[in-house]
Amino acid sequence: MNIIVFGATGDIGSRIVSEALQRGHKVTAVTRNEAAFSKLPDAVTPVAANLSDADKVVSVMAGHDLAITALRPPTGEEAQLPVLTQAVVQGAAHHQMRVLIVGGAARLMIPGTDGETVLNAEGFLPASAVEIARACQVQYEQCLASQDVIWSYLSPAAMIAPGTRTGQYTLGTDTLVTDSDGQSRISMEDFAVAMLDEAEIPKHLQQAFTVGYQ
Repeated sequence: MNIIVFGATGDIGSRIVSEALQRGHKVTAVTRNEAAFSKLPDAVTPVAANLSDADKVVSVMAGHDLAITALRPPTGEEAQLPVLTQAVVQGAAHHQMRVLIVGGAARLMIPGTDGETVLNAEGFLPASAVEIARACQVQYEQCLASQDVIWSYLSPAAMIAPGTRTGQYTLGTDTLVTDSDGQSRISMEDFAVAMLDEAEIPKHLQQAFTVGYQ
């Protein structure tokens, strides 16, 4: 496949790029500016694009089979996440292209509670994570309202961090996936595996799902 990845130099985006290349896909890596090109693997096609320019977004997406957005704004600009995501979703709609979205865990219900979610459960999130969680919830709700594009929204486990690529994971839908100790976690590497598995064999068209270790 010819895949375009937005947020290609981020913690998760860079691992998605690596996983896609490892599987033999052709990758276009989109960054905010050309200064970030040095962080990209030689095998990608680098593109700099301002996502506030709708025509530019549509232009760079032309000719691809699939889009993946792994965008994460810097601290203090979290509210831009749904805006940036929507630009990619609209570009995908223009090209009638599938789009896979690196989402957040905000929407997920916590096992053993009366329907409490990661976002609304008192004290579940550290204060530093609340704003990005709110932005992710808006991002998710925008996806639900997007009827003119085939999207898939992948939420990570409650804890996602750099780690080992095991190739093993468990999928869920609207509830955190937890292990035998009650921990909800996934490595960024295995998150990327799950994302590329969905890219290659779609099972969650216009659906949200989640991934973790069990």
